[in-house]
Amino acid sequence: MGPLQVTWTNQTVKSLQIVSNSPEQTRKIGMKLGELAASGDVILLVGSLGAGKTCLTQGIARGLGIYEYTASPSFVLVREYQGKLPLYHIDLYRLDRIEEVTQLGLDDYLYGDGVCVVEWANKGLNVLPEEHLLIEMQIVSPLKRKLSFMPEGTRYLKMLSRLKSVPRGARK
Repeated sequence: MGPLQVTWTNQTVKSLQIVSNSPEQTRKIGMKLGELAASGDVILLVGSLGAGKTCLTQGIARGLGIYEYTASPSFVLVREYQGKLPLYHIDLYRLDRIEEVTQLGLDDYLYGDGVCVVEWANKGLNVLPEEHLLIEMQIVSPLKRKLSFMPEGTRYLKMLSRLKSVPRGARK
């Protein structure tokens, strides 16, 4: 495995970048996140169409012990799955205004006991929880994706510092 781009501050990971070379690697990265997830975690995903947001969420679901197919909730906004913790898969793609996000009544999910993964989180960053793990996903080539992890809050700083064993082949 090649080097990862990591920024350290006072022995704590401040940001992390991982390049995935395939959808399978993206799912494995997500699986590791799911294994590290705790009750109340909020993971915000940002990236263009086809950047791998749903693929990463599928891996998170697997890491939470969820084996049913995890589809994008673009048309229903929220899908719930049961594993070792509940997974609330939220998709803000169809929303155009910040007011729409605030009127959805997502607080029970965002501040509940499950793990929330929010796709298209950029549409509601100002009203989503202050403490979260933001992951920006960029298309590098047809199969390759760059994932930039930016933690906000102590819980997510610790999560990133534990995210050391990345799937073999995911390299910079």
